[in-house]
Amino acid sequence: MVVTQLPRFHYLVFKNPPPSFKFFPKPKVPIKSTASTLFSAPKSTLSTTEPIPITDFSLPDEPKLEISLDKLFVPPETQVSCDDSSLSTRILKGSNIVLSKYARDAQVVQAEFVKSSVRTEDCPSDGLPEFALVGRSNVGKSSLLNSLVRRKRLALTSKKPGKTQCINHFRINDSWYLVDLPGYGYASAPQELRTDWGKFTKDYFINRSTLVSVFLLIDASIPAKKIDLEYASWLGQNQVPMTLIFTKCDKRKKKKNGGKRPEENVKDFQELICGFFQTVPPWIMTSSVTNQGRDEILLHMAQLRNYWLKH
Repeated sequence: MVVTQLPRFHYLVFKNPPPSFKFFPKPKVPIKSTASTLFSAPKSTLSTTEPIPITDFSLPDEPKLEISLDKLFVPPETQVSCDDSSLSTRILKGSNIVLSKYARDAQVVQAEFVKSSVRTEDCPSDGLPEFALVGRSNVGKSSLLNSLVRRKRLALTSKKPGKTQCINHFRINDSWYLVDLPGYGYASAPQELRTDWGKFTKDYFINRSTLVSVFLLIDASIPAKKIDLEYASWLGQNQVPMTLIFTKCDKRKKKKNGGKRPEENVKDFQELICGFFQTVPPWIMTSSVTNQGRDEILLHMAQLRNYWLKH
């Protein structure tokens, strides 16, 4: 049996999909996962550069995540089988993502700031693929961006949430972009600015043709926030390709103190949003402090990007 779990909105990542792709209609009400889609294995014509190695960032008391086959994210044209004894070695650590043969050229060799824009039409027009990072203003977005490129101040970090107020493009390896988007949900920002940020950010999501995927950052050290659940459901309902990035997974609160461990909050968040998606979205657990999830994010970006370029 060959199974894939591609979120219905993730189809918009890929341009001109082959006839074998089966599109799900946009739902008007939340729906439950009931179906799988079949794909065949691809043949890549891209660079054969080996993926960056996966570094072991395990903490001594970190529990092993066990994920059932129906909860995996399997990229298009990638085969998995319940009889595949090597499947566990193909799942990116701390995630539900199966590694595909498109995971090439994942290394970050060069990173540079290009420009800030306040309108989608003002963004770079060179046609390079891009990944957008968005989340609540204190979720650690700039720290994660700096961790991805191994630069301490490529993105401006601040103890005051809400610092990012534009669409900021960072060109990586002269071939693709990381995009730092304004944070949402910061109550101290002026109402008119919060409204404008939401307006042009959503316009960017809907109309940016070179957007490969949105990486929605969620703080895993605390219980799910309503605003994060609403943002995730909006992306799903509007068929915007999305990956959930759970941040601050190094903060391991003790149950005796009333807190939940990050993996518990991750599970709770997924259960709360499952009604808005036909299949489970891809997700990765991260920490900018320990660099947990850094390699996994880059490999996931690489396989999405290379498939996008191919098709």
